Amino acid sequence: MPNFKTLNDIDVTERRVLVRADLNVPMSDGQVTDNSRLSSLVPTLKELVDRRAKICVLSHLGRPGGKVVRDLSLKPVSLALSECLGQPVSFASDCIGSEAKSIVSELDEGEIVVLENLRFYPEEEDNDINFARSLAKHGDLYVNDAFSVSHRAHASTAAIANLLPSAAGRLMELELDSLTNAFMDPKRPLIAIIGGSKISTKIDLLVSLSQKVDSLIIGGGMANTFLNATGVSVGKSLCESDMAATARKIMEAARDNECNIVLPIDAVVSKKLETGSLAQTVDINEIPQDKMVLDVGPKSLMVMSKIIRGGKTVIWNGPIGAFEIKPFDHGTGVLSKLTGDLSIKGNICSIAGGGDTVAALNQSGVTDLFSYVSFAGGAFLEWLEGKTLPGVEVLTR
Repeated sequence: MPNFKTLNDIDVTERRVLVRADLNVPMSDGQVTDNSRLSSLVPTLKELVDRRAKICVLSHLGRPGGKVVRDLSLKPVSLALSECLGQPVSFASDCIGSEAKSIVSELDEGEIVVLENLRFYPEEEDNDINFARSLAKHGDLYVNDAFSVSHRAHASTAAIANLLPSAAGRLMELELDSLTNAFMDPKRPLIAIIGGSKISTKIDLLVSLSQKVDSLIIGGGMANTFLNATGVSVGKSLCESDMAATARKIMEAARDNECNIVLPIDAVVSKKLETGSLAQTVDINEIPQDKMVLDVGPKSLMVMSKIIRGGKTVIWNGPIGAFEIKPFDHGTGVLSKLTGDLSIKGNICSIAGGGDTVAALNQSGVTDLFSYVSFAGGAFLEWLEGKTLPGVEVLTR
């Protein structure tokens, strides 16, 4: 990909730096329930503090729809960020206007303020240039450290980067470097593991991967649609039968590109998706009409594991079973632990991303074993699809 500026390329000393962060964290009763995203922001903020910058953090939280929703205020998030950083973080109850201007103007070197939720203004998601100008007045420099929202052409990710000298933060830099190395110039064989419920949400991704990877392992509910397209009866399983023609086209494209599509050859089935429900393992051609596929079986795991062991780069998006409920988490757990172990040993480079994927890896306790795990959902998928991300493209100009 084109070169982009990083913190190495800008002098931040005594200057006001606007940092677009992703503080869109899970909340319950006004408290942050998972500070993983906040922790990932710490390297950039710590470096800016050490380099005597005056730091102003921009972010959104949730989907307030362009109006003030008090339950979506960033104030409690700023307190959690303060704990992660181990230093005070002030808060402004607006992101533009006189109060924000006053608080930002009083910042000392090494001090940090979080401005209120950008999406309280509809102009943010409209990529409004005047709103971007109002934000830009708070800073001398702009740093984007929010890859996860950089697929959106919003005022704080796209328009503002044209108004101030701009650079990528350390998290953004790490994300772009990791994805580029793993996908643009990978060590081969390149393996993709794609799960989730529906192929209709990942058509572009599957088409793109079928042209680029050596093996494409498909699990989750979407595997049922592919199996159905080949004539397999999947009982009461989740299946997009209307996508059969699309599935066949993807398989044909994969064959044309010498990409090996790997589908389950056996499955764990049950009548109910409930904890403790009676489960049985059956051949993929023997799925009972009154049961649904909820995980891959042991024979499938053997085949998939062999392919992963023979790979050099693994990209993972989506669980391959109903991992939230035991015992249907087994397949995802086995493959994720194998991938993590091979990564730690240096045998493969592994990149995973997407909300459900991160949750599944956390549940298996292997997140830290992967070469890189992205918290980005849509941005991660669009990058894999080969799409241009507005918030990234503007950093390369």
